Amino acid sequence: MDQMNSRELGEVLGAVPLPLVVIDPDGRIAAANAPGADLLGAEQIGRDHAIGLRQPALLAAIQRALQGGGPEQIREQIRYEVLRAPHAISYLVTVTPVRIASETMVICAFEDITEREFVTQFRRDFIANISHELRSPLTALVGIIETLEGPARDDPAARTRFLKTMKAEAARMSRLVRDLLSLSQAEARERERPEMPVDIPRLVAGVVDALRPVAKTAGVTLEIAENTPVPPIPADADQITQVVQNLVENAIKYDRRGKRVTIAVLPDDTGDMLRIDIVDQGQGIEPQHLPRLTERFYRVDPSRSRGQGGTGLGLAIVKHIIHRHRGRLGIASTLGEGTRVSVFLPRG
Repeated sequence: MDQMNSRELGEVLGAVPLPLVVIDPDGRIAAANAPGADLLGAEQIGRDHAIGLRQPALLAAIQRALQGGGPEQIREQIRYEVLRAPHAISYLVTVTPVRIASETMVICAFEDITEREFVTQFRRDFIANISHELRSPLTALVGIIETLEGPARDDPAARTRFLKTMKAEAARMSRLVRDLLSLSQAEARERERPEMPVDIPRLVAGVVDALRPVAKTAGVTLEIAENTPVPPIPADADQITQVVQNLVENAIKYDRRGKRVTIAVLPDDTGDMLRIDIVDQGQGIEPQHLPRLTERFYRVDPSRSRGQGGTGLGLAIVKHIIHRHRGRLGIASTLGEGTRVSVFLPRG
C-alpha cells in the first residue's frame, strides 16, 4: 500500500467500533483499529496472522478469502491474554475479501456475542427448569383424575386421599407461579433505588412474630438477639420483609428439631452497612454448594426441598432484592453446626 492508501485505510478502520483486523496477500496482519489491536495485541501487527489468531476454522476462512472466496461468518471462542478475561469470549467473525490498491486483502470483523449466547442459554435452561418443575405435579394430577374417573369412582376413602394429594400438587404449582411473579417483579425494579426510611429492627420483629407458629410446629425456637440501636435506612419495606421472611423460613425448615434460629440486626464492622444475621443450628451445607445457592432452581437436596414446599427460587428473589438495595448477601456454613446468612444493606 502507498502512504495515501495506508492513511485512508487507517481512517476507515478507526471509524468502526468493532475490532477490525486487515490481513495482506502474504498473510501478514497489515493493520488493525484500536479495538482490534487491543484484542490481538499491538505486537501482532506485521506478523503472520496464524500467530495471532490460532483458530483453525477462522484461519481456513481467511485462506479461502485470500484465494478468491467470498465473505464468511465464523463463530469462535477466543481467549486472549490481553483481555485478562476469566473465560473465553465468543465472537462472530465476519471474514470479507476486499480490493485495496489492486491487491486482495481480508478484513476480519469481531463481534462479541458472549452476552447474547449467555442470554439464549439462560432462556433455554429457564424454560427447561420450569417445564421440569411443572411436569411432576401435572402428571400427578392427570393420574389422579384418571383414577377417580375409573377404578376409584365409587371409593370414598380413595377420593378423600386423592383430593388431599390434588390440593397439595395444586398448591405446589401456585407457589411456583407466585415465586416466578415475585422474581420478575424483583428484576424489573432492580434499578430503582429505594428512598423511604425503614425501621429494620421493627420490621424484623414483625416477621419473627408472624413466623413463631410455623417455628413451633417445626419444633424450633425463634430468638431475636439483643440489637444495637440503629437508625432507619432507605429501603423498600415490602421487599425487605420478603427477604427476611424467606431467610427465616429457610432456617426453620433446615434447622434441627429442638434447636433455635437466632436473628440479629446490627451495624457491620465498617459502620457503613446494616447487617441482618439469620443463624440456624441445622446440619449445615457442604462448601461446594455455597456459591450456587442463589441460582434459580438450584437445590442442595431437591427431594427434601420439594417435600417442604420449596420452589428453588427463594434465594434468587432474595439476591435480586438485595441488589436493588445496593447491598450484598453472605452465606457461611459449617457441617454439623449450622448456617449463617447475612444481609448487608447500605445505611444511607
